[in-house]
Amino acid sequence: MVKTLVTIRTARETDAEGIAEVHDAAWREAYLGVIPGRELEKMVARRGPHWWLSAIKRGSRLVVLDFDETIAGYASYGRNRLRSMPYAGEIFELYLAPEFQGLGFGKRLFEVALQDLADHGYGSTVVWALADNDRAMGFYRKLGGKIVRQTQERFGGETRERVAFAFE
Repeated sequence: MVKTLVTIRTARETDAEGIAEVHDAAWREAYLGVIPGRELEKMVARRGPHWWLSAIKRGSRLVVLDFDETIAGYASYGRNRLRSMPYAGEIFELYLAPEFQGLGFGKRLFEVALQDLADHGYGSTVVWALADNDRAMGFYRKLGGKIVRQTQERFGGETRERVAFAFE
């Protein structure tokens, strides 16, 4: 019998490389054809291991899905960055490596982030998704998110619709 340990835990400095790999693969899979190619590559390149190591050292709220000592996903979250919205917390990013998607791990990561926010006094949360990212839109709808705002985001010379989901 083979046993595999799956945990969600606070990111450690030694996780920076694994988080960068998940970010790279997940973003390319999620945004290919959604974000213009050159802009997508610039965004991925900015988030290498050094960027993630710095975020971990700064004490950013960042949890990882550790699948048998392999970083399979991550979530980053904290105080809502958009003060004009009446939600205390925000999940900034939640991504899984493509081979770990569709297995329930994203829901588990989301629930851990939401609970940690609530434990720190953030009783309501918002998360943004690009409207053309069908998987993310379906994921947040399935979790019970309510669309509360729509706006535009610029990627180079093009714009894409961004949607905010609220969780209370």
